[in-house]
Amino acid sequence: MSDMPAGSTSRLAVVAVGGNSLITDDKHRTVPDQYNAAAETSRHIVDMIEMGWRVVLTHGNGPQVGFILRRSELARHELHEVPLDVCGADTQGAIGYMFQRALRNEINQRARAGHWQHVSITPVTVVTQTLVDAGDPAFANPTKPIGSFMDEATARQRAEREGWQVVEDAGRGWRRVVPSPRPIAIMELDAIQSLVRAGFLVICSGGGGVPVKREPDGALTGLEAVIDKDLAGALLAAALGADLLLISTAVEKVALHFRKPEQRWLDRLTAAEAERYLREGHFHAGSMGPKIEAVLNFLRARPDARALITDPPNITRALRGETGTWFTANERE
Repeated sequence: MSDMPAGSTSRLAVVAVGGNSLITDDKHRTVPDQYNAAAETSRHIVDMIEMGWRVVLTHGNGPQVGFILRRSELARHELHEVPLDVCGADTQGAIGYMFQRALRNEINQRARAGHWQHVSITPVTVVTQTLVDAGDPAFANPTKPIGSFMDEATARQRAEREGWQVVEDAGRGWRRVVPSPRPIAIMELDAIQSLVRAGFLVICSGGGGVPVKREPDGALTGLEAVIDKDLAGALLAAALGADLLLISTAVEKVALHFRKPEQRWLDRLTAAEAERYLREGHFHAGSMGPKIEAVLNFLRARPDARALITDPPNITRALRGETGTWFTANERE
């Protein structure tokens, strides 16, 4: 069993970090580069623990799944290709390993430096399956681009041969698209709850979890789909009874009219305000929109809790109320 540091409280935070946060730029995409980025994020996570938070960590995996798919395509003349659900599981394990090592190293370094006494917090990764509805409308309308870019002729050839659906992606080429169904349940929730209660720092639901459907006989089947990691993180946070859902992204705060001359940063929002801005189109489907939707889902399930959106370097400052965008279910605090 793990022991929490002195002065800790029972406050529980689910922290969702993006898969893109492990790739700082096009020149730093290797596995060692990604580990270094995970180590930087881990410092901010351990800051939270020092402040008295219990943390459950979840993460994106989009770029990493893309890398596996590309390797699989390049080696298809020699080796079998890797199904998408297995790519999701592979990346949960690999990214979980990076965070386990980085977090343990950071915790041990602070313990040696005398920051904590009698501390032994063990990070552990749970490869997580997420149940979806096989009848979800998303399966009839795939929208999530994955894998490498292709020219139109290659894309249409692969679509005919593999049964893919392909689209032209923002003038950059053609890509495969897959469904992005809504998460219904976290299949390993009981194991995650047990580990959290025992004091472990749990890393789980990576990439939104591996999407699975339940067959008539109760068996689970993996699906060629991708789940939004923030929506799955909100589901996880609500199921765990978390006090805080913290979505770590590329910006310090949420903004209206983002990157326009009239841009306005937002410090605090009620759920009603956030929902109105979402309806008005301020938060785009490909960027901030799913994060705001995740926050709203969480606050509906946990109206006494709070949510926070900020970037990794500002996590500590945001938790002190100095920055970030805070969300509450009702009136502002």
